[in-house]
Amino acid sequence: MKNWWKVLCIILLLYTIVWGFLGPIPNLDIIHETIRNLYFHVTMWFGMMILLTVSLYNSIRYLSKSDLKNDIIASEATNVSILLGILGLCTGSIWAKFTWGAWWTNDPQLNGAAITILAYLAYVLLRNSIEEEQKRARISAVYNIFAYVMMVVFIGIIPKFTGVDSLHPGKGGNPGFNTYDLDSHLRAVFYPAIIGWTLLATWIMTIRIRITNLQRTN
Repeated sequence: MKNWWKVLCIILLLYTIVWGFLGPIPNLDIIHETIRNLYFHVTMWFGMMILLTVSLYNSIRYLSKSDLKNDIIASEATNVSILLGILGLCTGSIWAKFTWGAWWTNDPQLNGAAITILAYLAYVLLRNSIEEEQKRARISAVYNIFAYVMMVVFIGIIPKFTGVDSLHPGKGGNPGFNTYDLDSHLRAVFYPAIIGWTLLATWIMTIRIRITNLQRTN
């Protein structure tokens, strides 16, 4: 049963959605019921970063082997990652509205996330501007490595060391979720949600890879 992981994906996402909205949660100050967004906003970004790492790996593989299969995987992994990133921004904006009172704030973590998405949208535009396959793959691979480094800097490093107070958990002196009472009920949904969204993203990626290969052969 080679498609077992697709069945697992459906089960985990159904579990995440149903139990995420209906399951018990701890009573947290300020956050209250919005903590349920943890199962969507945060886990989607986990899936995005996993696929961007897959994209980075395949870009490096392409530069070492010049195999267009690696370029296609890198490209489609990035495309799906952008989708997850945009969904993450939307769910994060909704969360911000209910906890901070605004859809968006001048927060280093939020600005870094937006810059990251823009950097990867530029990757897509760059690929679409080059017709010759090998040249497109080579330039895209180099840019992809640059974009990944930008993601690490703008999301992982700058928000921690800007000296600017951040509303975002775990950044700029604001306590992270690990300091809150994330009880067993939250963890029982959070970790399956990461796996579920990552599997869904992988599923979409494999479909897009097959479509791209069919288009190349026609």
